[in-house]
Amino acid sequence: MPSLGGRHQGNTALRRSTDRILTTHVGSLPDPEGLGRHRDGDVVRGRVEDIVRQQREIGLDIINEGEWTKGGDWLSYVEERFSGFEPRPPKDLPVLLQGKDRAEFADFYRYATERGTLYYTPGEAKKRSGRPHWACTGPIVYRGTAALKREIEAFAAVVDPAEAFLTSTSPASLEPYRENEFYQSEEEFVYAIAEAMRVEYETIARAGLVLQIDCPDLGMGRHIQHADLSLPEWRKKAALHVEVLNHALRNIAPTQLRMHLCWGNYEGPHHCDVPLADVIDIVFRARPSAIALEAANPRHAHEWQLFESVKLPEGKMLIPGVIESKSNFVEHPELVAQRIGRYANLVGRENVMAGSDCGYGTWVGQAAVDPDVVWAKFAAMAEGARIASARFWRR
Repeated sequence: MPSLGGRHQGNTALRRSTDRILTTHVGSLPDPEGLGRHRDGDVVRGRVEDIVRQQREIGLDIINEGEWTKGGDWLSYVEERFSGFEPRPPKDLPVLLQGKDRAEFADFYRYATERGTLYYTPGEAKKRSGRPHWACTGPIVYRGTAALKREIEAFAAVVDPAEAFLTSTSPASLEPYRENEFYQSEEEFVYAIAEAMRVEYETIARAGLVLQIDCPDLGMGRHIQHADLSLPEWRKKAALHVEVLNHALRNIAPTQLRMHLCWGNYEGPHHCDVPLADVIDIVFRARPSAIALEAANPRHAHEWQLFESVKLPEGKMLIPGVIESKSNFVEHPELVAQRIGRYANLVGRENVMAGSDCGYGTWVGQAAVDPDVVWAKFAAMAEGARIASARFWRR
């Protein structure tokens, strides 16, 4: 059993809602022009200042840099931060464009891709379809320290670390998009990725920021990569993924960690999503204290009822999505307050922070939600949190 010490934690701990419901989001923010990929440090710093100011003005409490400092999306940014990989010719169908629901609703997905509402605009999809996939041909070593330092410095210069987070991707979410030609087994391969990513995780923690780990492997991965497995078989794999994640986070205090449980930020049927009830016990074994989960979209909005029978473990808190991430509807603040209230009534007001289902700028060129609508959604979330706060603290 790996050590669960906290040697590399900073001075930061997750804030809890002690006198009002706090607000946050999952990570990526609208970047329609791809400015987050700009290499000029002065431009990046200026844009980070802008996105921080926007979040503050709209009423968000726990913020980030919109993932603009990464120079890429949640998957591709690590390509420049790893050694041990070589490019291979592009595959006909990338992993992200697979899945059980895609097979059952092929006509819809064809139409949505043409419309530009599914992951990318048509032009971006065409560009990405020709990108290589990466094969592991030697020991995996993290070489992104300089890039990560720039990322942290650009953000830390304009925020209070106690009110800020940075995102990174879980080892098991990176593994399916990279082919193993070096390690003896899948388990050895994912542990090697974890050891490399540990450098990134601990560097963020040492900077005093809260670290959010994005974990689509525990949600979307069920039907994208592992639809052929029985539920018990998949649960065993998910348990391994959490074990690997805990190993990578072993030197960071749980109170400096949050994780995002993701079923895929795409506009589709989602009828093959694994129910929260089938994975929540495994998720609770993960080291992070806070769990951000989808709770607003039509496939998962009912799952608050699960906590009528499932007890929130001591020290854990929930960040339910109270605004949806793929719809241009702006939620009514009263609905937001009701969604917050359902969770607060079941797990305690101090154990709930309002969030979004997923990000709003997952891919450059993504066109599902208009940027102006995104900010209107955030404003509705902030107002809904104020309404809920007045009810739970009797202001």
